[in-house]
Amino acid sequence: YGFQAQPMGVPGGFVVPPVYNQPPMNGTMWMPIPPSVPNCPPGLEYLTQIDQILIHQQLELLEIVTGFEEANKYELKNALGQRVYFAAEDTDCLTRNCCGPSRPFTMRITDNLGREVITLQRPLRCSSCCCPCCLQELEVQAPPGTTVGYVVQNWHVCLPKFTIQDEKRMDILKIAGPCIVCSCCEDVNFEVKSVDETCTVGRISKQWTGFVREMFTDADNFGISFPMDLDVKMKAVMIGACFLIDFMFFEYGSNKQQRTGIW
Repeated sequence: YGFQAQPMGVPGGFVVPPVYNQPPMNGTMWMPIPPSVPNCPPGLEYLTQIDQILIHQQLELLEIVTGFEEANKYELKNALGQRVYFAAEDTDCLTRNCCGPSRPFTMRITDNLGREVITLQRPLRCSSCCCPCCLQELEVQAPPGTTVGYVVQNWHVCLPKFTIQDEKRMDILKIAGPCIVCSCCEDVNFEVKSVDETCTVGRISKQWTGFVREMFTDADNFGISFPMDLDVKMKAVMIGACFLIDFMFFEYGSNKQQRTGIW
């Protein structure tokens, strides 16, 4: 995909010309509408201009009070705090409350014009290392109906490991997490590496949001960093990987002890 490993936090090598600003809506500042980019799926032009993205899950009052699992909603922002996309889970009530964090889902990601630009499809799969033949997988479509890549869980006895693949199932990147996925008072980092795992090219971080929020809600914040010149399709797949990681390791509803490491 023609990108080179860069030091974390260092912007990529090109400058984007000024583009039109969008007015704030309900107090939310939007990222400016980018110019069209040749051979770029519609709606992914935003990703050509950023090397990191912040994902903030919205708090659901009913879920906090009753423990009744609501459909997850997220804001995706750039480093300036401008909203890039909005993501909403599309599942039925029975699936959410019976299957819990293992539930299959469709995640619909829309841009600031309301267009659905990315669709994530997670089938019902096993996440246990005891069942290596049916591990987690997530399909990323951009635009909806056009597959651009997959996130595939790799079998490992103790480490959370994943492979990012393109639409032809060719391995592009690897993801490796810590042995103990615990978010007590610190961030949890999943390193994004080259296929041979010799160099780190990005990171998916579950950010510590404070004791009260971590203990009593399952609303999480994530940060994703990637090379500026990484193909936008693979950037979209990395966003999908972040959602899969959230559901697998941090979406525990009332079981806060497991997700915070506080017993």
